[in-house]
Amino acid sequence: MNCIKKVVLAIVLVFSQVGMAQVSEELMLYRKDFKSISGNNTVSVTSYEKGDAHYVFAGGVGNIDVYSLSKEGILTPISNHELYRKEGPARGMVADNINGTDFLFVANKHGNVIETFEILNNGSLKRVALVEDTEETYLGTAITLEVIHMNKSSYLFIGGLEETPGLSSFKIQNDGKLTHVQSMKDDDTIHTDGVIGMFTHKIKGETFLYTSGFQDNGVSSFRVYEDGRFKNINNISDNTTDRFLTGAYPVTGVTLGNNNYVIVGHRHHKYYKRGGFIKRPDFVYHGDGVSVFKVNKKGGLEPHFVLKDDDTTKLQGQTRIEVVSVDNNEAILAVGTRDDASIQLCKLNEEGILSPINYLETGFSIYYGLRSHTIEGSHFLIAGSFRFDLKKIATYKVSPKINREGKVLRHMVSLKYKEEATDEQVAEAVKAFVDLGKDIPEIADIEWGINDSAEGNSKGLTHCFTLTFNDEHAREIYLFHKAHLDLVSQIGPIIADVLVLDYWTD
Repeated sequence: MNCIKKVVLAIVLVFSQVGMAQVSEELMLYRKDFKSISGNNTVSVTSYEKGDAHYVFAGGVGNIDVYSLSKEGILTPISNHELYRKEGPARGMVADNINGTDFLFVANKHGNVIETFEILNNGSLKRVALVEDTEETYLGTAITLEVIHMNKSSYLFIGGLEETPGLSSFKIQNDGKLTHVQSMKDDDTIHTDGVIGMFTHKIKGETFLYTSGFQDNGVSSFRVYEDGRFKNINNISDNTTDRFLTGAYPVTGVTLGNNNYVIVGHRHHKYYKRGGFIKRPDFVYHGDGVSVFKVNKKGGLEPHFVLKDDDTTKLQGQTRIEVVSVDNNEAILAVGTRDDASIQLCKLNEEGILSPINYLETGFSIYYGLRSHTIEGSHFLIAGSFRFDLKKIATYKVSPKINREGKVLRHMVSLKYKEEATDEQVAEAVKAFVDLGKDIPEIADIEWGINDSAEGNSKGLTHCFTLTFNDEHAREIYLFHKAHLDLVSQIGPIIADVLVLDYWTD
């Protein structure tokens, strides 16, 4: 009888694994919510679970916005907090628990300081510490933070973009204050000029840190010791043939089976003006790609695989790579792009092969603001944009792709104008709405009309506009398009009420 049970269990397990693999091939992103931010833009996004609550922190120029996140992916604003000197933008934000207290660590990029906030029970923030830059610490233009927990203490590693770049380690005290441990100045060997990505692997009791060097065009490996000090292990540079590290940017990693991987993206220097911000303008562009490195026995990185961008992927200008989930010896990754203005989902298998799944064109460029978060088995991505005209943060659920073949999307907007709105203002508002069809090519069709129902159930709504989109991408591009945002800003003051309905039809 036991043998029969084992056979049945094995069969169920096999079918379960096959089903999960098939699902991962057909995952897609579906927007659940978007909310306004109080700052000018959303450069960085992070999240944190405290007790039974889930919080999102959106950092931009001058301040940080705090939201709660529901299991349905809905954001609720809680508070906003000014950065030191109202500078910023807030970069490299990371939340963690240090000996029983929850903290949010923030790199104030142009304030040249690291700020520590205590995360209160309702998610709000209270600044408890601040560390300014010195000639020895390389905190100027700080961009990336990484918390590393050792056996007895925790440390904050800091990297940035200043003129004398390097990598620094600080011990985190129980009250959130930072004590300097070690700083390593950048040189021609290590890649710490423009550390925009960091990731930590713990392997067989040893701790390793991996950094990207945006200006150095490469990645570096470091061994981290119990006292927070560190030393360089190996460094891998870009080339002009099979490596894609010019403008090395986001860094993350996963462990699959017995293999430890580090995944590195890049925003190529071709997307910047030569002779300006870029220190080495004599670069060669040979495409965009996401690089997979395998960690060797000494903790160093070895080139393993590259997923190259093509007509079926959205990998131009990678600025953030998030691990959505790790299951069944495969990882689902999300790649946020600034130049493709998209989120590309990918799968990494146990052999270290990275393959594309699906992408969503978000309608806005992602600079650093992308974060994965899981609630009760549901996987979400929270995204923002550096665009100053957007001032929004959005949530997406990662779930099996819905078959929309042969269907189009209708987007219906019913309006009621304020009584004091003049006929001329209404006519201008109608024309501006219809003109969106000229400004946004993704709108397949647009029509409108004035309510002619005599049933008495129109709720006072008088004008109805129906837009047609061919897919999800088109709707997202429309929603966050500058022309649409300008329209909302223009006609908003004369709108008394609005009802929006979307549906798919043949």
